[in-house]
Amino acid sequence: MSTEPRLASSDADDAPDAVGSGVQRAAGRRTGWSALRPLVRRLHFYAGVLIAPFLLVTAVTGLLYAGAFQAEKVVYAHELSVPAGEHTLPLSRQVAAARKAHPEGEIAAVRPAPQPDETTRVLLADVPGVSAEHQLAVFVDPHTGSVRGALPTYGATGALPLRTWLDDLHRNLHLGDSGRLYSELAASWLWVVAGGGLALWIGRKRTNRRLRALALPDRTATGRRRTLSWHGAVGVWAAVGLFFLSATGLTWSTYAGGNIDELRQALGQATPTVSTAVAEDHAHHGGSGGMAGMPDMPGMDGKKGGAASGSAAADVGIDKVLGAARAKGLSDPVEIGLPTDKGTAYVVKQVQRSWPEKQDAVAVDPGTGKVTDVSRFADYPVLAQLTRYGIDLHTGTLFGIVNQLALAALALALIFLILWGYRMWWQRRPTRDRTLSFGRPVPRGAWRQIPLPVLIPLVLVVAVVGWAVPLLGISLVAFLVVDLAFGVVARRRAAAASPVTVD
Repeated sequence: MSTEPRLASSDADDAPDAVGSGVQRAAGRRTGWSALRPLVRRLHFYAGVLIAPFLLVTAVTGLLYAGAFQAEKVVYAHELSVPAGEHTLPLSRQVAAARKAHPEGEIAAVRPAPQPDETTRVLLADVPGVSAEHQLAVFVDPHTGSVRGALPTYGATGALPLRTWLDDLHRNLHLGDSGRLYSELAASWLWVVAGGGLALWIGRKRTNRRLRALALPDRTATGRRRTLSWHGAVGVWAAVGLFFLSATGLTWSTYAGGNIDELRQALGQATPTVSTAVAEDHAHHGGSGGMAGMPDMPGMDGKKGGAASGSAAADVGIDKVLGAARAKGLSDPVEIGLPTDKGTAYVVKQVQRSWPEKQDAVAVDPGTGKVTDVSRFADYPVLAQLTRYGIDLHTGTLFGIVNQLALAALALALIFLILWGYRMWWQRRPTRDRTLSFGRPVPRGAWRQIPLPVLIPLVLVVAVVGWAVPLLGISLVAFLVVDLAFGVVARRRAAAASPVTVD
C-alpha cells in the first residue's frame, strides 16, 4: 500500500523524490544542492541500514574500551602499586629478582617504576603459554625487590589482560587479522555517514537560520519528526568527533592504513627511529650474547663483568645504560629494550602517551655505555607528530580520564544515532496494512539529476577515495551492483504487471 499521503502529511520534506518522473524531466535538471541532495539521501540511507550494524558493534566495544583504563587500575592494583619507599634498589637488582622468580623466556625490555608508589615491569618474551604477540610482565617492588606478580601484557601502553581482551574485541572481535576487516569497514564508512547526515540536516534547516533549530532537538515535534529532530541535533554535536575517530581509526587499519603509511613515506613524514648499530670494534663484545636469556646478564648483580661467554669486554650493565639515557634528558616513564644480538645497542625510549607526549629515544652501546644515536619527538615530521597525537587521543591516553569520558560520550552518541536511524526507518513503514514491512528506501536514479560538469569530477573523486580506502570502494561497488540488480528486477515486475492494450 502506498505511503505517500501519510508521508506528505507527517513529514513532507522526507517524502520520496519523484526521481525520473516525466514531470521532473520536463522541468529540467536540478542545480546545486537540490541536485546532490537525493543522491546524498540515498547514500546515507543505504549506508545507515547496511553499515550501521558494524558501526554499532564498534561503538559498543569502543564504549567498553574507554572504561578499561580505569578498570585496569582497580583489577590489577596489587601488581601495579606498592607502598612508597625512601630508597630504590638498583635496576639490575630488581631485574635479578624478577629472573629468580621467573627464569622462563628471555628478557626483552625493562620499564623502571615511574613513581615511588608504582612497580617496575620486567618484560619477558618467548614465555611458554604466552602468545608471540604478547609478553609476560613481572612486577617488582622497586624498594624491596619482592615480586608482586606476573601478567601477560600487550602493546606500547602496556595493556594488561582485561584491557587487552577489550582491545582485541574492539579491533577484531577476537577473530585475528580477518576480524580487523570489520573495524576497518566501519571506520571507512563512518565519515561518509556522518558527513552525509550533517549535510542533509544543515540543508533541511537552512530556511531556519537560528542556531537553536540546528543544534537542539525540537521538543514540540511528535512521531517521526521528533526522532529525526533528536537524530539531527545529536549528530551535529557528534560530527567532529566522529570524523576524528574515522580518520584516526583508518591510520592503523590494514589496507587504508597501509596506503597512509606509504604516502607518509613518500612525503618524508614517517616516524623516525634510532639506529641500533654499534661500532665494529664493539660488535664482538660478548656481554650482549647472554643478554636475552639473562639469568646471568652482566651487571645484574651490580658488578662488572660476569659474561657467560668469557669475552674480552663485558656489558656495562643496565644501570649504566639507564644513567646514560638520563644524562640525555630522558625522564620517566622509559622502557629499556635489550640488544637483540651482538651487533646492536640498547634502546631506551620514553613511553608517555599522555600530554605532554614523551617519545624521545636513545641508543646506547652495550660495550662502552656511550649514546650512539638520539631521536627527539620535537624533531619528528609534522605528520608523524599528528599521527602520534591522533592515535593517543583515539585510544584515550592523551588526556587521561577526560579523554576517556569524551570517547565514552562519543560512543554513546553513535549508539543512539544508529538506534534513532533504525527507528525512523521503522516509522516510515506503511501502517494501513497489517503485514510486516519496513520504511520505503529513497528512490533510485538520483545521480541522473546531477549536472554532467558536477557528475564527472564527483565520479573521479569517488574513484580516488575508493582506491585510497579500499574497503569503502569495494563495498560501494557492491552496493551499486546489488542496487542495479534490484532495479532490473523491479522493472521486470512492473512490466509484467502492466496491462496489455489491444488496438
